[in-house]
Amino acid sequence: MTANVNPIYTTGGIANIRNIAQCYEAVSRTLQRNPLLPGISAFYGPSGFGKSTAANYVATKTNAFYVQVKSTYTPKAFAQALLREMSIPAPQTLSEMMEVVSSELAKTGRPLIIDEFDHLLHGNGKKVEMVRDLYESSQGTFLIIGEELLPRKLEKWERFHGRVLNWVPALPSDLTDAIELSRIYAPSINIDREVLEQLIVAVRGSTRRVSTNLEMLHENALEVGVKQVSSKELNLILSHGFVTGESPKPRSF
Repeated sequence: MTANVNPIYTTGGIANIRNIAQCYEAVSRTLQRNPLLPGISAFYGPSGFGKSTAANYVATKTNAFYVQVKSTYTPKAFAQALLREMSIPAPQTLSEMMEVVSSELAKTGRPLIIDEFDHLLHGNGKKVEMVRDLYESSQGTFLIIGEELLPRKLEKWERFHGRVLNWVPALPSDLTDAIELSRIYAPSINIDREVLEQLIVAVRGSTRRVSTNLEMLHENALEVGVKQVSSKELNLILSHGFVTGESPKPRSF
């Protein structure tokens, strides 16, 4: 299945990169599943691959409830966050909150996207079981989003792990993604294909670092009056090279 999503390219907008299609497919495939099949999908990958950006966009397109888990969330705080997203006042007790959330999911049929799901894995697993309870009582469509090891970590909770219909990996940025991102972050310059290929290799496909470097390249190129960036001009524009995420080397005095 190919996602039919066509973001508008504007400064500060969203580029139609591969992970938007990946995330959209994870939700739409689960929405269209056979009723006898489980309704949870997982979208996972390294930090910086643009998972949250894709999820926010897809949540808008699919009218999904979207909650980004914080590391400090207790079970009650998590339930309150779900209710805030649903614009429903929170009842007094946690069990009442769970009933209201599951009822809203069942009644509306809207998907639920839970980002930063790894935070729910900490502790005794109560929050993971909360999500499983919500799924069982609503039989809704859930998308959980987490880091690269999320599938392996969830093996600890077999009753949850067994209810995942699709494991959808976030993809590293490729040349096509870099071209789309350059329209957002470097709109006033033309960047040669070989420069974009060098950038992708340098940042190991990190969408966030591709975007950061493109914006830096754009600013520096305009400062020195360069509109066409080839490998020849690259050293002039970025004297220290691309930002790759490696820590600076210790200085000597």
